[in-house]
Amino acid sequence: MPQARPTAPDTRDTAASPDSPATPPPAGTGTGTGTGTGTEGVSTPRTRNPYAHLFAIPGATAFTIGNLIARLPMGMFSVSAVIMIAGARDSYALAGAVTATGLAATAVVAPWTARLVDRHGQARVAVPATALAVLGSLSLLLCVRFGAPDWTLFASYAATATTPNTGGMSRARWSHLLKGRPDALHTANSFEQSADELCFMLGPVLAAFLCGSLFPQAGTLVGAVLLLTGVLLFAAQRATEPPPRQRTSDSPKAKSPLRARGMPALLSVFLATGAVFGSMEVATLAFADAQGHKAAGGVILALQAAGSCAAGLVYGALRPSGPLDRRHVWCSAGMAALMTLPLLAVAATGSLVVLAGALLVAGMATAPTMVTGMTLVQRYAPEGQLNEAMTLAVTGLLGGIACGAAGGGWAVEHLGPTAGYTVPAAAALCALLLSTARACATSTRARRSARTRAPYGA
Repeated sequence: MPQARPTAPDTRDTAASPDSPATPPPAGTGTGTGTGTGTEGVSTPRTRNPYAHLFAIPGATAFTIGNLIARLPMGMFSVSAVIMIAGARDSYALAGAVTATGLAATAVVAPWTARLVDRHGQARVAVPATALAVLGSLSLLLCVRFGAPDWTLFASYAATATTPNTGGMSRARWSHLLKGRPDALHTANSFEQSADELCFMLGPVLAAFLCGSLFPQAGTLVGAVLLLTGVLLFAAQRATEPPPRQRTSDSPKAKSPLRARGMPALLSVFLATGAVFGSMEVATLAFADAQGHKAAGGVILALQAAGSCAAGLVYGALRPSGPLDRRHVWCSAGMAALMTLPLLAVAATGSLVVLAGALLVAGMATAPTMVTGMTLVQRYAPEGQLNEAMTLAVTGLLGGIACGAAGGGWAVEHLGPTAGYTVPAAAALCALLLSTARACATSTRARRSARTRAPYGA
């Protein structure tokens, strides 16, 4: 890999703010990094299918396959841990506390792991970090199997917090390969969001099947093997890996992306969006249980993920116009509007079938919101800190999911299953308000900057 200092990914649209990076090179130019990706100076034929154009880039298919294998277990581990611990210790409270501990540890450790990835490279950090996380999963499996004290379960699951943000690393590669090509990067981000939805839709189903049909530890064991295998395959694709951020003795100390202008407000939107996901999951499982069809809850939630996955792929094939900040507001507005459908469905009909249709439609608004949000993260991320910035966004989502699950659980417990759906609707409205306030602040800052640069008397 060359040791030249990488430039920040430029994902501006035609109406980017003054805080955005410098003007990108013309579309279709090479990355200029000399990494041998095969994109430099190559004229790729135009095609009606933007995804075919995307995967025509040499090495893109290879790193995507490895990343998908590594990403699938992300939807398996928590379900597998709950089934395994609850079955062996006869305590869902213990199982929930252990998985919550792992979530909290991930929120603390993941940004530091991502910072090391930015500084030293994906392959050098992701492989040992994954190995440590896999050891934590295997330790949890053995502690449950042989009846170790409860504290060992917490310690083992906390060790899995070193799992690298595989989705963020994949998005970082696309940003590197598609620098100066915002339309293609929009398609790549849409594909990655759809892949997230697919993995979190199939992961829990696969985990439950393995634990139920084989043995209680099967989900954790298979997930650990898939994670390590996928990361090794992904890391082996060195030609598409973005070069690490080089530091010299006179380089200024890197600041956290949290201090980048625009990032804190954007992360607050991710927090509210995560609350939509967490509360919707709890409310749906509780409503299905109240209807006497507990097993149907997972299937209905899978329909929501399916709707989001399909919408993400369609959104990636489109070429939306207008400022990115404004698109984010419109996508948030769509999410706020559609998240009222599940509440209306259960309040008006009380039917699981109608609820399933409402969740399928409601899910179609989440992927476009996430895609535009992640593109904004790529815009505001400081130079050489893209992995850390995107991991902070994922951490915000996880924090929101935890808060949403707690809020949804309280509403279900004290107000009833139907009232539980008011929480995701309120969280979506909160995300819209935060997105609107952020966009207005950005627009105001841009106008002030323009007036400052304007000649006197203009």
